[in-house]
Amino acid sequence: MDLFRFANPDFLYLLLLLPVVALLWVLNGIRQKKALQRFGNKDLVEMLMPELSSIRPNLKLLFQVIAVTLLIVVLARPQFGSKLEETKKEGVEVVIALDVSNSMLAGDIQPNRLERAKQALTRLIDNMENDKIGLIVFAGDAYTQIPVTTDYISAKMFLSTIGPDLVPRQGTAIGAAINLGMKSFSPGEGKSKALIIITDGENHEDDPVEAASLAAEAGVVVHTIGIGSADGVPIQITTNGQTDYLKDDRGNTVITRLDEEILKQIAMTGGGSYVRANNSSIGLEEIYGEIRRMEQQEMESVMYTEFNEQFQIFAAMALLFLIIDFLSMDRKNRRLSKIRLFKVKL
Repeated sequence: MDLFRFANPDFLYLLLLLPVVALLWVLNGIRQKKALQRFGNKDLVEMLMPELSSIRPNLKLLFQVIAVTLLIVVLARPQFGSKLEETKKEGVEVVIALDVSNSMLAGDIQPNRLERAKQALTRLIDNMENDKIGLIVFAGDAYTQIPVTTDYISAKMFLSTIGPDLVPRQGTAIGAAINLGMKSFSPGEGKSKALIIITDGENHEDDPVEAASLAAEAGVVVHTIGIGSADGVPIQITTNGQTDYLKDDRGNTVITRLDEEILKQIAMTGGGSYVRANNSSIGLEEIYGEIRRMEQQEMESVMYTEFNEQFQIFAAMALLFLIIDFLSMDRKNRRLSKIRLFKVKL
């Protein structure tokens, strides 16, 4: 459900050019100062050029940048939802269970296991249309981060904030994630519910195979994605700007290994597929393709179907700043400079 949106959000990428313009302006200012210094003493130059202003050009640039920013927003077409309707679409429900334990910080998948998984999830959400998605994070415990929804923008926003600090107790409780995933789907019968578990498979807490069996009995298909190296790698962490490797209570470096066997058992028991992730592909697209071939069900959702254009106010403000810029002069006005509203007598 979108209350506010941009109809043409790609135009917002033009905002990235503004810092470049500001940098070029600063470099040009430095060049001009050096050029003035070659003429002689700064105070003497100012006496010879009394109308020269160092502030007005900067103000004019500020007005121009604000106007351009507002015009870019106009091109992106900001809109507010004006008509809320209940819609019915055919799709599937997908719940992602993402491992956020410390072992997911290992760098055998670049930039690390967790960040690579988040990048793949973002691309998956971008390709969704009618399906619902939910997100669970788990380590020693499992928590619902995003209930099943079609609000893809909010899903991506919450996804960007995910890290190991979200779950206070470390570990890898895959079974708890499966049990919570079963409860996360919308109530009602249907054969279009799929749970995707992204983890390195180092389960330390419970019996995930038994949980997958219960999920299959409830009509939930369980897929698994194994992310990491089976050979084992250390876990790189950063503390106060210092990079080190995670160590256990005895001071030994912790080595994390992908446990493919447990993940294959979970997928087989849950009626799903197992995919081994690598640096070129996490495997989400492959599994999502299988999920899309499942029997789809009619799902109801409430969303805005009509939007009112809101670009007019931004266009008016841009025009105002352009007029101010046009009326502003680069140099001091000789007549205005003689006006003294407050005279001080000594």
